[in-house]
This record gives sequence, structure tokens and C-alpha cells, in this order.
Amino acid sequence: MDMNLRPANECKFDAVSLGEIMLRLDPGEGRIRTARSFRAWEGGGEYNVIRGLRKCFGLRTAVITAFAENEVGYLMEDFIMQGGVDTSLIKWMKTDGIGRICRNGLNFTERGFGIRGAVGCSDRANTAISKCRPEDFDFDYIFGTLGVRWLHTGGIYAALSEEASETAIAAIKTAKKYGTVVSYDLNYRPSMWSAIGGQKKAQEVNREIARYVDVMIGNEEDFTACLGFQIEGNDANLKELNIEGYKKMINEAAKTYPNFKVVATTLRTVKTATVNDWKALCWADGEIYLSKAYDGLEIMDRVGGGDSFASGLVYGLISTGDPEKAVNYGAAHGALAMTTPGDTSMAHKNEVEAIMGGAGARVKR
Repeated sequence: MDMNLRPANECKFDAVSLGEIMLRLDPGEGRIRTARSFRAWEGGGEYNVIRGLRKCFGLRTAVITAFAENEVGYLMEDFIMQGGVDTSLIKWMKTDGIGRICRNGLNFTERGFGIRGAVGCSDRANTAISKCRPEDFDFDYIFGTLGVRWLHTGGIYAALSEEASETAIAAIKTAKKYGTVVSYDLNYRPSMWSAIGGQKKAQEVNREIARYVDVMIGNEEDFTACLGFQIEGNDANLKELNIEGYKKMINEAAKTYPNFKVVATTLRTVKTATVNDWKALCWADGEIYLSKAYDGLEIMDRVGGGDSFASGLVYGLISTGDPEKAVNYGAAHGALAMTTPGDTSMAHKNEVEAIMGGAGARVKR
């Protein structure tokens, strides 16, 4: 399929993300409530996608975000630079000594094991990016003068604040004006939307955004909560995947939003925190494509698996234009990302393609 991508030689960046990046504090094999030390990482739903596109797949990427200008902000910048992602579009915001004006977000995450599920505890109110308004970024310069082939953002960022919702919509509209392809991960989090109007606000914002999206990512709960579409007769645990139900729901969504070129979702059955069945589904041109299934997938850290799926999907669409190959890039990359700690992928494209081709886990020497 033709994604109508801008020519690479006309654009400084293959892809950029818009969203919040937090400092992730990880107690390793222990628990947040009893930890005496934490390992520091960076992470964020939108950022994880763009970092994977750079570090695993070698694309030219950048982040549109904001940090409070202090030592924690500089640490975050350093993490991003280590991932090879361009930091020139970051907005630095002045703050006071205790974060009253703005601050940098924290995300405490424990991985879970066996019957104990993963746990996340975010501390992200009044962060720099949540306070940014559309005029804080020169989107005409970014998408017009510099040139961007692909923009990725999502519902986690849009839910941060009224200002974030406005900024997401402004960025997407400007991107489309200059011919940039837009992907969006619905990622519905009721607790995040509750402060700015709940599900009613989520639907208002996401229905406006959906009018401009080329590649929509989200599971059936996301589509119901954010856009009002429902799937009928699907087994809650995905033991019997209702392909026709998914197809009917997505076709209905595509009639409402004829701009959708691709719709995709991960399909996860949680057996334990460390063993999941994992695969993915992609809709394009009225057809459904299923990825290879990774049943009994052993997981070290599940956080960011969906973002790495999105990263692989986007790479597959950019590099091949084939939705079946793209969904398999996504599923394999997401699976590999969950075998290592931290939000972001440590995989390489060669490993992803080997897994797609059926490579096993024998030692490599």
C-alpha cells in the first residue's frame, strides 16, 4: 500500500514524536514499597516508539517535548542523546527550586513476577510538557521548513492537561498540512482523563484527532472508550479471537474516519506476569492481517512492549508499505523488547528479522 510518504531527501527527520518523557525509577527484582535503590531509565509512551525507530531500525528521529531546566532535565536529555534521538526540538522551561512553576515527571515501575503483576506509580502533575501550549512550539518550522515524514503521538500525552490536548491537535493538523503521515496510539487511561473531563473529554479530543490520523493504534477497549466503537461477541481473554468482530468494528470506524489507512492492535493473553501469549493484528484496505503468534512468551519487563510494537509497525510501513510485514515487524520487536529491562527496546533490526524468520534462542558464538 502507498502511505504517501514525503521523500526522505526533502526531510530532516524520518519520524518525530510529541509527548512526555519521564524519569523511570526501577527497583529491579524488588518492590517500590521496600526499595533502597533504584535504577534510572527514561521512558514515555510516545518517546519509546521514536527511540525504537532510531536505535533498533536506524531512522532519523527527534522528540518534541519539554523539560524543566534543572539537573533532572539535563539527565533526561543525556538519556535521550544516548539513544541517538535528536534533542534540538526540546523546549527548556524555567522553574523554581521546588517545582512550583513546572517540573519533570517521575515514573516508579516494578516489573512483576509470576502471580504478582507489574505495578506503576507515576508522579507527573504540573510537568513542563503538560503546561506547554501550541504557541510554545513552531510546528510550521518543524513540519514545513525542517520536514518530517512521520509524526507519532498518543492519548497518554493528550490526557495530561487541557493544554496538552490543544497542542496535540495543533501539531497533528500542522503535520497534515505539510504532508506528514500521522500515527496515534489511543492508549486510554481513565485515571489520567478524570482531571480534565473524564471519558466525555477523551471522546471529544480523540474524535477530533481521529479525523487527521493515518495509522490508528489501539485495542478494542480503547476504541470503545475513546471513539465509541464496540466489538460484539469477543472472548475477553482472547482464547477465541473474533476476527470477524474486529473486522466489522474497524470497518465501521473506517467509514466514520475514511482517512484511516491502517488500524492495528496488540493481542495479549496474560497467563502470569512473566508468561504471556502475544501476537498482533493489522487492518488495511478492508483486510485483516495477523502476525506470527508468540505463545508462552517469557517476559522480563512488559512495560513498553506495546510501544515497541508500534515502533516496528511504523518501520515496516515506512520501509515496505506491506501491512502484513509491518504487523510482523511490530509483533517481533515488541516481543524482544519485553525480554530486557526498561521501557525502551534493546533489540537490533537483525534480531527482529531473525525472530520474524523463525530463529530460535540458541546461543550465538
